[in-house]
Order: sequence, then structure tokens, then C-alpha cells
Amino acid sequence: MSYDAVRDMKVLDAVVSETLRMYPTAVITERTASEDYELGNTGIVIEKGIRVAVPIYRMHYDPDLFEDPETFNPKRFVDSSETKHHPYAYLPFGAGPRNCLGMRFALLEIKLCVANLLRHFRFRKDAKTQVKYKMGGLLSVNDLYLAVEKRTDVK
Repeated sequence: MSYDAVRDMKVLDAVVSETLRMYPTAVITERTASEDYELGNTGIVIEKGIRVAVPIYRMHYDPDLFEDPETFNPKRFVDSSETKHHPYAYLPFGAGPRNCLGMRFALLEIKLCVANLLRHFRFRKDAKTQVKYKMGGLLSVNDLYLAVEKRTDVK
């Protein structure tokens, strides 16, 4: 499978993006204010040196930022020119000059793995699998049961 083939898989890209919105690997990040900053016209000032927590998981589920955030909807990422959320509302890899250095590589690797797995296997979630949110720095899933069947219709 070539880089160009994976790059052109727009539906896969949307599915990966929506998955990262609903299940970001980092649920919170922090930044330190490099100068005093007033939040709009609120009168609230974040003083230089203060650490500010950015609640990524909460932002990804904010109905003011994403319509019907509890629903898995990859279409919200299909056409980025029609994306309605604020550019800093979606932060699975952070944003700005300090975002994740491995972001592009990680996205390509995820897409290659998923495309190859789906090409060669069929997957079904077993009834024993229940995904529950647990607060922490990173999200992980325990007790993930899948039924995997090798596809015979692929070369």
C-alpha cells in the first residue's frame, strides 16, 4: 500500500479524526503563560508563569464546539473547508508551535495499520466489551474483546 493511496483515503482520514476526537490519547494538557494575558473583556488576567490546564477531552465533547458530540460522526471531518468548529477546539496532538512532533507520522502509521487490518480481516466487537471513560492523563481500554476473521476475498 503506497503513501499516496493512504493519503487519498478521505473516509479513513475522517474516521481516524473522529476517533481521536472521541478518544484522545491525552485528555488534558498544560501550558505556562509566557506573559500576562487578559481573557477577552472578562477582567480575568492569567499572570505570567501561571500554569493553565487545557481540558482536551472536555472540549471535544462540548456541544458549543461540536454538534451532537456524543455521536460518532466522521462526516464532521470529511470536508475541512466546511468544518464548523474553532481551529483550537480539536486538539488530539495539541496545537501551535508545541504540538506533537510525531503527529504526521502517527497519523500515517494509524491509517496504514487500519487500512491493512481492514483489508485482511473482519472485526466484530464481542458482547463482553464495554468501554468506560476513566479520568487520567492518558486513555486506555482494558478487557477489549474482538472477534477476528481472516478475509478470504483479498489477495
